[in-house]
Amino acid sequence: MRTFKGLTRNTLGVGAALAMGMAATVAVAEDLPKTMVWSSYDLGSAGHTEATGMANALQNSYPVRIRIVPSGTSIGRMLPMVTGRVTYGFLGNEAFFSSEATFDFAAKQWGPQDVRVLMGRPSPLGMATSRCDDHNVRTIADLKGLKIGYVKGNPSVNVKNDALLAFAGLTRDDVEAVWFGGWGQQLPAILAGQIDVMSNVPTSGQVRQIEASPGGLCWPEMPASDTEGWKRTQAVAGFLKPVKAIAGAGLSEESPKELAGYRYPILTTYAKTSDDEVYALMKALHATFDGYNSTTVASKGWAMGIGGLPPYDAPTHSGAVRLLKEIGVWKAENQTWNDARLDRIAKVQIAWDNAVAAFDDWRVEQKAAGIKINAEEAWPGYWSDWREKHL
Repeated sequence: MRTFKGLTRNTLGVGAALAMGMAATVAVAEDLPKTMVWSSYDLGSAGHTEATGMANALQNSYPVRIRIVPSGTSIGRMLPMVTGRVTYGFLGNEAFFSSEATFDFAAKQWGPQDVRVLMGRPSPLGMATSRCDDHNVRTIADLKGLKIGYVKGNPSVNVKNDALLAFAGLTRDDVEAVWFGGWGQQLPAILAGQIDVMSNVPTSGQVRQIEASPGGLCWPEMPASDTEGWKRTQAVAGFLKPVKAIAGAGLSEESPKELAGYRYPILTTYAKTSDDEVYALMKALHATFDGYNSTTVASKGWAMGIGGLPPYDAPTHSGAVRLLKEIGVWKAENQTWNDARLDRIAKVQIAWDNAVAAFDDWRVEQKAAGIKINAEEAWPGYWSDWREKHL
């Protein structure tokens, strides 16, 4: 084999490939911020664990530093994004609720948020239940009368609780709703027997602890064959769908459970985040996938051809689309979905602006008639009625 200055052609090929790889790394690093702050669910959650895995993989490969700010509420995860303290959030369904200005985000100080998604990992979701034998729990209907955790300021949790209960025709009135100030506060409560149930994903650290506790863990099932049950569930939360869960606490391929499926965590930012920065982050996450794809048993779902593709809770950021097209996974049907979601979010924003203007005019009219309107109390109902008529 011909050599050149002591190097074989094969060696030159390897050296060239390494040089190209280093050049690509440098090019990506140029557009990555030197420091990033991300928000996520509480310590021990799947969102925090997987965000940490991604952050470590990036920091091992690029000259970046990443800090993760955990919060047990939807508002707590998103408020730092609004103020600019945080650029990226590993969110729950607040990505959807904030874009639609519903629940906590219907308040006038919020309104529809112009958020965009980079990726959203497919995940099963269920009612993680302890002391199942004591309560004879096998199905969602068996949760009637039990204590279930709800979280103030976290519609992502509370709405899904209601949707899962609706599968069996139950509502909050059929259970004992126990309210917490943060999502993570539910774990010590369920271990101590203060609540019986918390909605959760099977891959979180919390459910591993519930499984290992004296009360154990079970997952009341939501069979796909129960079409009426699923109609009730999807009437409350249309983003949920039936899935067969095979990985996580209390699950295996030999012992799967039929649960609900959705996207969580959802890596989210605002539309104003630069295309170049989002593209660089997506490219870096794609390049370092092997560094975080085993963080949890579900982390392989972050592959660009899985977690990068919609449907998820808000439109895809244009910088993410750029990378997904470049690697050949973004298809025509993905663009069609994204165009429709962009159109929807624009309509919500226009409806909000029109509703605010009409509401202010109405208050002036009421004041002239001698009627004092408490704006904070009157606005949610006004906006709800406006949404129903105009959206």
